[in-house]
Amino acid sequence: MTGFLIGAAVAVLLALALLLRPFFRKTSGGQLSQRQFNAAILRDQLAKLDQDVAEGTLSEADRAQARAELQRRALEDTREQDAVNTLRAPKKTMVAVSVLVPLAAVALYLLIGNPAGLTENAANPHQLANQQDLEKMVMALAAKMEKEPNNQKGWAMLARSYKVIGRNAEAEKAFERAGSFIDNDAQMLSAYADVMASNNGGTLIGKPAMLIQKALKADPDNPMALWLSGTADLEGKNYTAALRTWDRLAKLLPPGSDDARMLQGAIDDVRAKAGLPTQAPAPAVALGAAGGGNVTGTVELDPSLKGKAGPDDTVMIIARLPGSRMPIAAARLRAGDLPLKFVLDDSQSMNPASPISAAKEVEVEARISKTGMAKAEPGDLISSVQTVKVGASGVALRVAKVRP
Repeated sequence: MTGFLIGAAVAVLLALALLLRPFFRKTSGGQLSQRQFNAAILRDQLAKLDQDVAEGTLSEADRAQARAELQRRALEDTREQDAVNTLRAPKKTMVAVSVLVPLAAVALYLLIGNPAGLTENAANPHQLANQQDLEKMVMALAAKMEKEPNNQKGWAMLARSYKVIGRNAEAEKAFERAGSFIDNDAQMLSAYADVMASNNGGTLIGKPAMLIQKALKADPDNPMALWLSGTADLEGKNYTAALRTWDRLAKLLPPGSDDARMLQGAIDDVRAKAGLPTQAPAPAVALGAAGGGNVTGTVELDPSLKGKAGPDDTVMIIARLPGSRMPIAAARLRAGDLPLKFVLDDSQSMNPASPISAAKEVEVEARISKTGMAKAEPGDLISSVQTVKVGASGVALRVAKVRP
């Protein structure tokens, strides 16, 4: 984050240098030279008048008139030079530009950028001081929003930024002012419900529950909305509904991931409270003859995207039935191991009752995610989707695009 801030500061300083450069140009040297030149001409003309009188080619009366005319012209030249010299650099304009350009840059980044990205490594003790920088930027955006009360998109961005820095009270107020802008954004609605519950002692009863249902209507597969919905059911001791919701969420999470293990622990707790037996591990399903019930291949990262993937990012290889949004099998690997080989078989099936070996063909794709969430997010690196027969080998997945 420090490198980013230094780079941004240098860019702003360069912009200011270009904008203010005309105000620092010195013109006094050129004006003094012009005045000296005019004075020299005047002296030569006066000397010529004296010479003409001495030679008898000019009368005293004509000389007096000509001398008066030369003096008048000299006076006008002096006044004109004085007027030019009174032009100074507009200090007020320079100060205004120097203040407004950096503020505008910060406000624009907070509005359309990713301030949350600046805190991804906040746990690093060498970067904790930069939390103050982020808070200053959030405050700058807050000041801007007070002047633009009808900018709902800006209020939504401010709400998300407040949530990132842990100021839930301010985040709730900003979400409220975002109004209808977030009505169809399941992630924003879920975040709104989350901060509202935090501000209300952790309870999801009431408006938070309404926001969660609104989020699920916008996106039935939003992981955060499903998690909060199950939590709300658990709070109301509706164990059956909580299990149904979390079982649905479990199918969206990569098998063996930290999120999947945490969710399974929560499901086991709910089953214990409801007096239900803990789910036993699913029995292994035999593969087809000669290993024909799997899909094997390789995943590689296009060189043009090498700088966008970290070694600890998650590589997910996902197989779906054609035309279906639900994965039938998925594998979760590390980006640091790229290029890598993969095998999708029944051990990675999302539902033991519907193993990949039972399918005739599947759609296969690879995705690199920084969060490891099952749901694709903007900024994920993705491959093209390939439709292959189950039993296919040598499937080459090349991650070459950024998800908008």
